[in-house]
Amino acid sequence: MKIMVVGTGYVGLVTGTCLADLGNSVTCIDSNPDKLAVLKTCKSPFYEPGLDERLKRNVDAGRLNFSESLKDSFSETGVFFNAVGTPPMESGESDLSYVYAVVNEFFKTYKELGCTDFKVLITKSTVPVGTGSEIEAIRNSHGITEDQVAILSNPEFLREGTAIYDFFHPDRIVIGSSSEKALDIVQELYGPLYRNETPIVRTSIQTSELSKYASNAFLATKISFINEMANLCELTGADVSDISKIMGMDGRIGKYFLHPGPGYGGSCFPKDTKALVYLAKQLGYNLNVVAAVEDVNESQKKRVMSHVLDYFDNDIAGKTFALLGISFKPNTDDVREASSLTIIDLLLKQGAIVKAFDPEVKSLAQFEDNQNFSIVSDSYEAAELSDAIILVTEWNTFRELDLERLKSSMNKPSLFFDLRNVYSPEKLRDAGFETYVIGRKLLSSSQKITQNG
Repeated sequence: MKIMVVGTGYVGLVTGTCLADLGNSVTCIDSNPDKLAVLKTCKSPFYEPGLDERLKRNVDAGRLNFSESLKDSFSETGVFFNAVGTPPMESGESDLSYVYAVVNEFFKTYKELGCTDFKVLITKSTVPVGTGSEIEAIRNSHGITEDQVAILSNPEFLREGTAIYDFFHPDRIVIGSSSEKALDIVQELYGPLYRNETPIVRTSIQTSELSKYASNAFLATKISFINEMANLCELTGADVSDISKIMGMDGRIGKYFLHPGPGYGGSCFPKDTKALVYLAKQLGYNLNVVAAVEDVNESQKKRVMSHVLDYFDNDIAGKTFALLGISFKPNTDDVREASSLTIIDLLLKQGAIVKAFDPEVKSLAQFEDNQNFSIVSDSYEAAELSDAIILVTEWNTFRELDLERLKSSMNKPSLFFDLRNVYSPEKLRDAGFETYVIGRKLLSSSQKITQNG
């Protein structure tokens, strides 16, 4: 098929490249000439494992190209993906201005070029329920019918760091439209992914739009729940690693997203939970569970500071911290809503010095003017003459650190705050560290819980 993808952000570029990998002819559209210049060198503007190699392969094969103009190849193209950003506004509402700008340009171009052939306009961006109906209304206002352009919703379920694998091995593909012809075309487009039964769910636009928010809100709920259990474990002497294992062995619960940490971040969970709460309020309904998930997540990001301050008797001015991991999760350079940003900000406001290392994040604009903040070349440089290590992101490179080497270069006493449960408290203590491991804090005898009655 001949396909156009508008927007070369995370979703658009991965989708376009992988569709080209299936043998389709794909044109990716972006209005940013600097980004296009990078893409034309077969380099991704963001880090995603394996993406650069696939970009080069498909560009070299002539299946993938880039353009600034929607008019390029418009007439010959039958399937269009709208994959521009929907950033959150202050209220939590999704900013749909970029989505509607593409929609209006699409219909204007369709009319200007005198097109009569059938085309499918697919919303790939995460949008609130009702957006598809509004796009249909815009189409109708241009005097274009569903027999000419069908509107379809196809939300993405890609995880940063494993997006290419997720594209080729999806749990499900959701497509929503009132046009059976459009549904057939998009189902055929994804058909090569499967040898046997295709896990495609055909539904209404409204259901398709809501399914992305519902899925992300539920996963965010699991994260906030296990973080609350981790906090409770610290107060009772229980071990959250065992709690997670026990819960995950229950088939009704599942083992995924039960790993405690300093709160979720990234481009999806924070934005989508806020947008879902906002949407419900506009409809006169309070999503109390999802609102509580947001509250827990924000407090979790800040909670680590209470432990840091406890260890230093509420005075960390002039103390040096080695912060390991800046991105919101491993295998990405995305720092949107990352817990590290909150932790760095709180440390600097208390007068601390922060030396950070991340395998992919090389700069942070919001802190570049602060002389107490620097990004260094590796974990050992970060630890040198530091008073404490804070492990924030569980990159694989942090799982087999030479703990004795780290400690030997640090000030004494040497502290290790493990916010991802990467190391056992025993292993850290054996290396000579004073430790805090999330959800596994050991209690003194005076703190132990006794049974009432």
